[in-house]
Amino acid sequence: MENKLAQEQTDQAAIRTMLTGSGYADRAIDYYLNRPNEGPLEDADQISEMTGPCGDTMKCYLKVEDGRIRDTRFQVLGCPGAISAAMALADLARGKTLDEAKEIKDQQVFRELIDIPDQKQHCIRLSVETLQKAIDEYSETH
Repeated sequence: MENKLAQEQTDQAAIRTMLTGSGYADRAIDYYLNRPNEGPLEDADQISEMTGPCGDTMKCYLKVEDGRIRDTRFQVLGCPGAISAAMALADLARGKTLDEAKEIKDQQVFRELIDIPDQKQHCIRLSVETLQKAIDEYSETH
């Protein structure tokens, strides 16, 4: 058991080093490694999915109560940029009204991540568009 834990720590340190060298800030790396908002959300009121031009795919789960996003989670098949962007966006959207969440811009997600490589900016755009699609689809049916 100790060997497995030691190996996981070594693996995470190696990943952290690689991502830092690629231009990811520590906060973005933490979102990628810890994935605090990843996975399906039981009893979601809305599930929406998008695939970006690079092939990354995101599924957004919304739980809405009284016009506010009580919880949101993402499933992401994609790169560290896509995963960290979705995890950060979920934190930004949680607790907001649907209208407030629809107003979240790419720049706000970027600030939350602190920094990701320029070539991964489209990952932030995909996460924001996926959330907006989920809100729009929820609003159409409720």
